[in-house]
Amino acid sequence: MSDRLVLLLAALGLVPIAMSYGLMPAQSLSYLLGIPVESVNHTHVFRAVMGLYLANAALWFAGYFNPSLRVAALWSLLIFMGGLAAGRVLSVIVDGVPGPLLVFYLVAELTLAALALRCLRRPG
Repeated sequence: MSDRLVLLLAALGLVPIAMSYGLMPAQSLSYLLGIPVESVNHTHVFRAVMGLYLANAALWFAGYFNPSLRVAALWSLLIFMGGLAAGRVLSVIVDGVPGPLLVFYLVAELTLAALALRCLRRPG
C-alpha cells in the first residue's frame, strides 16, 4: 500500500470519529458508546479531543498532498495510532474487553500503525 493511500485512509477515517466526539458529544457519545456527557467539563474534554484528532488528520492530509511532509505525517500517524492502541490494550488487560465499536477502533489503530511503520521502513 502506498504512503499516500495510508495517509488518506487514516485521515478520512479519523474525521468522522473526531466529529462524533466533538460536534454534539452528549448525543453522539450516548448513542455510540453509552457514555453520558452531563457537564460543560465533559463537553470541553471531548471537543478538545476532536480538535486533537482533526489536527492530526490535517497533517495526514497535508502529507498526502505534499511530498516534503510525507515522512513527518507517517511518523505522526505511527505515534498517534500506536499510542491510542497501547492505551486500549492496557485497558483490555486492566479493565476487560470493551464494546464492539471500541474493539474495531483498536484493530483499526493497530492496522494503521503497522501500515505507517511499513511505509517508513520501506527503502526509498
